[in-house]
Amino acid sequence: MKEKVSLWQIFVTFAKIGAFTIGGGYAMIPVIQSELSRKGWLSDEELPDIVALSQSAPGVMAVNISIFAGHRLRGVKGSIAATLGSILPSFLIILAIAMFFTAFKDNPWVERAFKGIRPVVIALILVPMVNMARKSCKKWYHWLLAVVSLVLVAFLNVSPVYIILCVLILGFSISRYSLWKR
Repeated sequence: MKEKVSLWQIFVTFAKIGAFTIGGGYAMIPVIQSELSRKGWLSDEELPDIVALSQSAPGVMAVNISIFAGHRLRGVKGSIAATLGSILPSFLIILAIAMFFTAFKDNPWVERAFKGIRPVVIALILVPMVNMARKSCKKWYHWLLAVVSLVLVAFLNVSPVYIILCVLILGFSISRYSLWKR
């Protein structure tokens, strides 16, 4: 980080991200990446680490990403500014919807709008995942692990916890074998 980013800049940037992303944490990833890398606040190599930390931490992914990115920029105060910025627009929008939605919930236009948003949210989630896979999967067996994990979770309903445990054991075993072989 070359210059100190102000807390207000962090808050405003994450408020824009929070206001214009539909679909939660995964949908925020490409927007966070473009905003933070455009401003020189975060490199493309740092984002997968932040996403991995965010997924492994308990809680809402969008908030976790904000916490870790804000911490990277300005420590605890940056985490607070980024988190408040990312959740405040959603909170206000949900509050407004809760106050007025009951009058419009059966409106066919509103139903069609929500149905139209669904494919966009899927694309917003899929694009950063593919980009992260391209950057993270350098060898053929990385791709194999990614595809096998996807199939196990998406189509065979295997818990990701079991996959992570198996990969941890596999990685530990391979590293121990490599050390023993020397």
